[in-house]
Amino acid sequence: METAEGFRAAVEKRDLTALDGLFTEDVRLYSPVKFKPFEGRPMVVGLFGVLLRTFKDFRYVGQFEGAAETSGDGEEAPSEILLFRATVNGKQIHGIDLLQFDEAGRIKEFTVMVRPQSAVQALSEAVLAGLVADGLVAQPDKPVSPLAHS
Repeated sequence: METAEGFRAAVEKRDLTALDGLFTEDVRLYSPVKFKPFEGRPMVVGLFGVLLRTFKDFRYVGQFEGAAETSGDGEEAPSEILLFRATVNGKQIHGIDLLQFDEAGRIKEFTVMVRPQSAVQALSEAVLAGLVADGLVAQPDKPVSPLAHS
């Protein structure tokens, strides 16, 4: 799938401008550290800016193509899974990115899953700090569990 290859190339080059053009305006990103999805291209591209700074030694190690039902509208969509490895704050992460495409080939839904739990916690803490630093979310008033269901 051409958009998946473009996405992979943009991530590997850490090119946010190229990423911006690959998402629909109303893209939804489902994160392993937040119950509600990140919504809209500006927020998702901002999140990728944080992720690209946070992940060390990021690399894709495999991919699969197919189709799957989306969470947003329940319709089956062309889909691709990209397997990755990375390090966050010294923790090794194994993960997958599930990309789901609209009829024009743009990413309309994006789901990230990572393991193990200690890596999820390290990722959550690092991403929250990055989102706050970039002004994408407000600093929590009180300490928040990194795995809060917000």
